[in-house]
Amino acid sequence: MAKGFQLGDLTIHRVVEEERPLFDPLEFFPNLTAETLAENRGWLEPAALDPATGKLKLCIQSYIVRTPHHTILVDSCVGNHKQRPNRPFWNQKTDDTWERNLAATGYSVADIDYVMCTHLHVDHVGWNTRLENGRWVPTFPRAKYVFAEKELAYWEAEHARTPNQILEDSVLPIIAAGQAQLASSDSALSDHVRLTPTPGHTPDHFAVELGKGETVAVLTGDLIHSPLQARYPEISMRADYDQAASAVTRRKFLECHCDTGRLMCTAHFPSPSTGHLTRWGDGFRFMPTGG
Repeated sequence: MAKGFQLGDLTIHRVVEEERPLFDPLEFFPNLTAETLAENRGWLEPAALDPATGKLKLCIQSYIVRTPHHTILVDSCVGNHKQRPNRPFWNQKTDDTWERNLAATGYSVADIDYVMCTHLHVDHVGWNTRLENGRWVPTFPRAKYVFAEKELAYWEAEHARTPNQILEDSVLPIIAAGQAQLASSDSALSDHVRLTPTPGHTPDHFAVELGKGETVAVLTGDLIHSPLQARYPEISMRADYDQAASAVTRRKFLECHCDTGRLMCTAHFPSPSTGHLTRWGDGFRFMPTGG
């Protein structure tokens, strides 16, 4: 079994689907200037910014959280056999990387009690379902899938106006199977697992706080995509539903968890993707851990 983080009575594992240079930083972050990028290139390269292509290096991954009571998977990446014409590099994927890395943690799809989706974007819901005899069926046969209620309502309304393939193949089959569990984005799943609202990237995005009695770790979801946004929380990414709100959420979140010793488990930072926050001028420095 791959070694995870042991934090008291919690264990956290990463399940990586892919890690590579994906997006031009000036396109990905519309309010990032070429000057600011140049000033920070020295510390961003090579881990977070690929010197060869100039693209942001991003990790696409899930986290498995084992509590004394439950095994929880947070965010389910891109998935296989999904029609994603707008994202050619994720269109009709057929590789087994995510499945192999899940197996390496010592857990199987049958072990998962809850799947929590921080939001309903393409790279966070894909392995919710798998293709079986031409039908999309839940990948995790006995799991409850936790969706934020307002988040789901927003995407269902959008889907009613303009068909959304992501909802069609990775979310609605979960509801049809009776495995969806709708929650408020400020509710507790258990005494070890709490949702905390972090809107901006999507209307009802949530982060996940872990720890009984006190928070020892937090899973960020997509409230932050790059260590550059830790130093400059006002830099927002292009797919943010509300870029101004996401900047406010990000600074508030980073302020809350800075210099606390809590483990910050990011969705997309380059490996090791986990670390701790400290101050850096008017912003924050992400200090990666091993693991």
